[in-house]
Amino acid sequence: MEPGAAHPAESGSHLFGQLDREGFRITWYEFAAKAAVDLSHQLVPGTVEVCLNLDGAGRMEANGEQAGYARLSTGFYHVGDTNVTVVREAGGRHCFVIVAFACEHLERELTGQLAATHPLIHNVLQDNSAASRLGPVQPLTPGQRQLALGLRSPAVTAAALGLWYRCKAHELMAQFFFRTAPGENFCTRQNRLAEERVRRVIAVLRQDLSSPPSLKELGRKVGCSPFHLSRTFSRQTGLTIPQYLRHLRMHRAAELLRTGRANVTEAALEVGYNSLSHFSVAFHETFGCCPGLYPWGAKKMPPGSAAE
Repeated sequence: MEPGAAHPAESGSHLFGQLDREGFRITWYEFAAKAAVDLSHQLVPGTVEVCLNLDGAGRMEANGEQAGYARLSTGFYHVGDTNVTVVREAGGRHCFVIVAFACEHLERELTGQLAATHPLIHNVLQDNSAASRLGPVQPLTPGQRQLALGLRSPAVTAAALGLWYRCKAHELMAQFFFRTAPGENFCTRQNRLAEERVRRVIAVLRQDLSSPPSLKELGRKVGCSPFHLSRTFSRQTGLTIPQYLRHLRMHRAAELLRTGRANVTEAALEVGYNSLSHFSVAFHETFGCCPGLYPWGAKKMPPGSAAE
């Protein structure tokens, strides 16, 4: 199934809320995808969405920005008046929760607190920016995972559901939409810097998959030693930089093959493989099938990283 094709579970299961009434909407998605599923049409302009990704991998694009959601990752983004692309990757099980907030609702709820909000939220609400923006993607914490699972099975009576869901919506706003206080401790600051460096490395790698910079050059670009960068990247993503580069290359090659913009040889060359046999082995290890059979033969999800 190509992106844009209908999928039986693409509308998700509505859990609670309406954008024009409560100001937020909570939707649970759970399905298996033999081919990529395009969910872009599910987005509603004038909203900020939080994605709690429990399983499966997806990718987003908006105004030149890119974000990848791997298993057990989370992030948020603004759906404005410019296009946003949301695609869930081929193969395997997908399970995630989307909590969409109407911008008008956020403006009412955050009145008097905008100065302390995340730059993306501040830009949308204070500066009235209509452009779509992608926020940071981070590992899903154990607490956030429990929150996501709990949204589907609230342990309260039916009469209390409205109150309970509103409290959970406020909890998500508090966790995601405020920037770290100026007095952040050393560990928090170091974690933030590490996340920023990883995002910058990934952005640099994406620019030229066929001829990526060396580790020394990457370190120069992000402002730290190659040794420290290598350790930081592995700690944040669970993958080494070469492993992550292969992950990006395989995803790009899969996209080229899936859309018909390249044959196997062309896809291999575009992502930096001069040996077709080496490319085929890497592709098979990632997707469970040879590139000539993709996506019909895909059996499993490619490895991911929560910091993509």
